[in-house]
Amino acid sequence: MPETVFEVDTESPPDEQPDPIVNRWHPDVPPVSSIEPGEKVRIECLDWTGGQVNNDDSANDIRDMELDPNHHLSGPFEVEGAEPGDMLVVDILDLGAFPDHEWGFNAIFDQENGGGFLTDHFPEARKSIWELDGVMASTRHIEDVRFPGCAHPGILGTAPSQELLEEWNERERALIERGPDDPTAVNHETGEAEPPLALPPEPNDVLLGDMDDDQVDDAAEEAARTIPPRENAGNCDIKNLGRGSRVYLPVFVDGANFIVGDLHFSQGDGEISFCGAIEFPGWIDLKVDVIKDGMEKMGTDYAMFKPGYMDPDFSNYVVFEGYSVDEDGTQHYKNANIGMRRACLDAIDYMTNFGYSAEQAYMLLSTAPVESRIAGIVDLPNTCVTVSVPQEIFEFDVDPDRLADGGPDESRGDVAKTS
Repeated sequence: MPETVFEVDTESPPDEQPDPIVNRWHPDVPPVSSIEPGEKVRIECLDWTGGQVNNDDSANDIRDMELDPNHHLSGPFEVEGAEPGDMLVVDILDLGAFPDHEWGFNAIFDQENGGGFLTDHFPEARKSIWELDGVMASTRHIEDVRFPGCAHPGILGTAPSQELLEEWNERERALIERGPDDPTAVNHETGEAEPPLALPPEPNDVLLGDMDDDQVDDAAEEAARTIPPRENAGNCDIKNLGRGSRVYLPVFVDGANFIVGDLHFSQGDGEISFCGAIEFPGWIDLKVDVIKDGMEKMGTDYAMFKPGYMDPDFSNYVVFEGYSVDEDGTQHYKNANIGMRRACLDAIDYMTNFGYSAEQAYMLLSTAPVESRIAGIVDLPNTCVTVSVPQEIFEFDVDPDRLADGGPDESRGDVAKTS
């Protein structure tokens, strides 16, 4: 087993961990450990909420969650010899749950506290708890579903330079000031975009590892939130970035100072319910190396990866199509976001034919290894997006032909609600 270079305690709060947690990007966070090129290491991770979610049948913890502290991440880790302009090579060897914590969770966030991709259709907090059995996932909150997960880290990235951090903040502030292109996305009472267009630095609940206390206050004013992906990769939430994958991360500071966390046991393309994967605390084994001058040699200053081909091998799908026409019938110009919404909403409606609630179906699209694609991009005025739901995840027949005679008439339970 590789040497463990970062430890966590799932029974302790984030600010009392054996090794210091980080929840922002900043170039001056000191590395917690140093790794030699070619070395294999094990890194333990909290779940992204830092233990705010309980294994129970109430969604009150989702409704009342503190969002400013998230994500709770492990690192940064210095890689010896890495310099700006290099490429960090990270091989994902393995990852899994702690033996005493073999469960995860998925949630729909309340519209007033985070929301999600379909928050206007699903405004209230909901939760499902998933049992992690080897590579298989199942839940008491969505009956007759069981599938192999495509486990992966939601976040894997390198520290930005000071110049890059300032560029992020400047361009995201400019977006907020510019406002949304669509006037219907503005709350006419507050004059603000809904949902927000970007998340500027938030100095509350900032965790910056072992940074000196006299530096933290100033750094917190500019440290970038970890919510969006950027040039350093970060929160990409790519379900195919699992075991056997090789990731190439651009290096912007000496040592690279990479950070990892937000482990997902399984996820569909898009992670659409916001807390959309099966989230869990656990461990990840990595091997790191350095390609000198890799950014110039590869002709890119963005991250890229080679998948490990360890994903579940499904063969039978029901595929839903969506176009750039919103639910009100308004035509938009080549809007893939709206196409994705329409495909997801049709998939949700379809699954309710088999006794699932709309919330259960929404969660399945977020957690199961659902495939989403931009199928057509060139034909005016619509972009075609597809959402493919594998039939094999269900323990009964969900083939469209079964609905020709009216389909089943049964209930399959429901997800955890608030009280």
